[in-house]
Amino acid sequence: MILSYMAKHDPDLSLLFHALADATRRSILTRLAEGPARVTDLAGPTGLSLPTVMRHLAVLEEAGLIATSKDGRVRTCAIVLDAMQPARTWIDAQRTIWEARLDRLDAFVMNVMKERGQ
Repeated sequence: MILSYMAKHDPDLSLLFHALADATRRSILTRLAEGPARVTDLAGPTGLSLPTVMRHLAVLEEAGLIATSKDGRVRTCAIVLDAMQPARTWIDAQRTIWEARLDRLDAFVMNVMKERGQ
């Protein structure tokens, strides 16, 4: 239970899930999984204004999901490959907890069924 208490208060994990909660940001990440891209190239398919896309990119960068660099007037974004690890770790821990709970429930139901059959 300490793990789930810590996860609720892990600011990095909260930032990560907040960043992933938005469909536009997820689509930007999907595009960046193909390779780095200029901000203007990321903004085009969204149909959003450049300042709005910049706010989305700021959320992704704050969560550690992307890194940006600037060369002259061109800002380029790239995905950070290991950034999802905290979410994977948390989800794996939750899966372990729920699988154990379901195994106990299954054992209980089987025991009740066995007792009723006697």
